[in-house]
Amino acid sequence: MNFVIFDCDGTLVDSQATIVAAMEHAFAAHGLAPPEARLVRHQVGLSLDQAISNLVPEAGAETLTQLVEGYRRAFTELHREQRVSEPLYGGVVETLDRLDAAGVLAGVATGKSLSGLRATLGRHGLENRFVTLQTADQGPGKPHPAMLERAMAEAGSEATLSCMVGDTTFDIEMARAAGVRAIGVSWGYHPVAALRAAGAEVIIDDMRALPAEIGIESG
Repeated sequence: MNFVIFDCDGTLVDSQATIVAAMEHAFAAHGLAPPEARLVRHQVGLSLDQAISNLVPEAGAETLTQLVEGYRRAFTELHREQRVSEPLYGGVVETLDRLDAAGVLAGVATGKSLSGLRATLGRHGLENRFVTLQTADQGPGKPHPAMLERAMAEAGSEATLSCMVGDTTFDIEMARAAGVRAIGVSWGYHPVAALRAAGAEVIIDDMRALPAEIGIESG
């Protein structure tokens, strides 16, 4: 294995509080009752327009556009006012160090926008740890394989030498569609049983278990 692609929200960082808050602001500004937090969490990983469409399937195109714009404004405002909570999960930096030392490249494929992803990575000093950043505003979102295909092309890797690490069924389905190994994590936003049903080859309970899982010896 020479290339590992990570999801961001629910895999590298726990951003659910900020996502739920931004969604509540967007819905309230449009005079709508906010969606339940559990329903919002289930949409994490999808592109923003698809996630909101799933939350309000009865909404027309104009309403959906306004909700998407409202979410982006709220998310930006929360970041500007430093009212965000996106802590790194345990073992992330240590694992990236292990991958780097072993010559394994790392990338990100996420439903975030590119600006949002860069803000999150920058907050944790991780902006230079990945050779490729794939986001939903660059093309088809999850579970379409396009992000992984672009990531592999940019990293100079291929499916048999790559794996996707994520917390949602969208990540697992995307990995399988792209022909890469699918590794689920147990600490994110979708149940482990759902990840297994979607086709996860293995589930890890700690990010520090990843190197051994892809054949990197301890040391």
